[in-house]
Amino acid sequence: MNTPTDTYVDGFVVPVRKANLENYRQMSAKASVVWKACGALDYKECVLEDARIEGMLSFLDLTGVKEDETVVFAFIVYQSRAHRDEVNAKVMADPRLNDMCPEKNPGVTMPFDCKKMAYGGFQTIVSA
Repeated sequence: MNTPTDTYVDGFVVPVRKANLENYRQMSAKASVVWKACGALDYKECVLEDARIEGMLSFLDLTGVKEDETVVFAFIVYQSRAHRDEVNAKVMADPRLNDMCPEKNPGVTMPFDCKKMAYGGFQTIVSA
C-alpha cells in the first residue's frame, strides 16, 4: 500500500474565456468520468475566485489573462508516476474522449487555448 507521499499529481493552470467557462466545465465533467474509470484517485477542476493577496504574485498576473478570461487550476491524483502513466495510456485509448478531441473529431473546438495551458507532473512530498 502506498503512503500519502507516494502519490503523484498532474497539475494544470488553464486560462479560460469567461464566456467559455460552462463549456469548459461540461468538457471537464466528461473527462473526469474517463480518468476516474481508468484509475485516477481524484480529479478536480477549480475556477479562480480569490486572486489577490498583498505581496504575492496572483494567478491572474502569472498567466497574463485578459479581462474576459479567468483561470482554472486543475489536478489529477494517482498512486505513483508509473500509475499515472498507466492511467493516461488507458485514457488516451478511451473512445469516450473522441467527441471532445479536435484531432479525432474535426469541427470540435476546445473551450480554451491549449497553448496557454501550463502542465506539470508532481511527486507529493507532504499529504495531511
